[in-house]
Amino acid sequence: MKELIHIIEDDTSVRKLLEVTFKEYDFNYITSESKKNAMIMFLSHNPNLLIVDLGLPDGDGKDFIKQIREISKVPIIVLTARDDEKEIISTLDAGADDYITKPFSVKELLARIRANIRRNISADDNNEIHVCNDLKLNISTRDVIFKEENLKLTPIEYDLLKYFILNANKTLTHKQILNEVWGTGYQNEMQYLRTYVNTLRKKIEEESTRPKYIKTISGVGYRFYCNKED
Repeated sequence: MKELIHIIEDDTSVRKLLEVTFKEYDFNYITSESKKNAMIMFLSHNPNLLIVDLGLPDGDGKDFIKQIREISKVPIIVLTARDDEKEIISTLDAGADDYITKPFSVKELLARIRANIRRNISADDNNEIHVCNDLKLNISTRDVIFKEENLKLTPIEYDLLKYFILNANKTLTHKQILNEVWGTGYQNEMQYLRTYVNTLRKKIEEESTRPKYIKTISGVGYRFYCNKED
């Protein structure tokens, strides 16, 4: 069955571009031009992924994202002209999975869509073993294999790597990572996160100063890159 993408965009030219693109690449799609209609369409069609503009005529797209997150874990990609760093962080913290600024590359958008849909399917399958390039994570045994060798990690390093792998190819804010790995009350402990990212990089990166897995997204957080095989 084809994936159904819900386009929430009030700009006619952008919406038409997305519609033509999805038709060409064999995605089903539905469209909405406002928050109110988007919620009605979401509840009635149960789409596989949302593409949300932030500047909607009846309110901010972030509020719509928060509403969706109360009822669903469906992947959400924000597509907007807003490129302010604080805006990006607050949108990701509101529950968006990815953030792309206009003007945008259609190829990049399609790659992000496929990555988010794959990750969501994998999460639904509750797969215990996750393979990412030279890394293999076994959740049930807590084993991490890197280049065919068992990697020795501290509990925090393991939890951090697990969170990265389970959210691969997704931009994660500092606050999100700290809250998920360390827990409530640690959202502002940036030094904790930087320290453990550095130690983890030394164990899984060929060159820790030029990482291919854990990439820094300046001013926002980190993104864990991998080609999943699970």
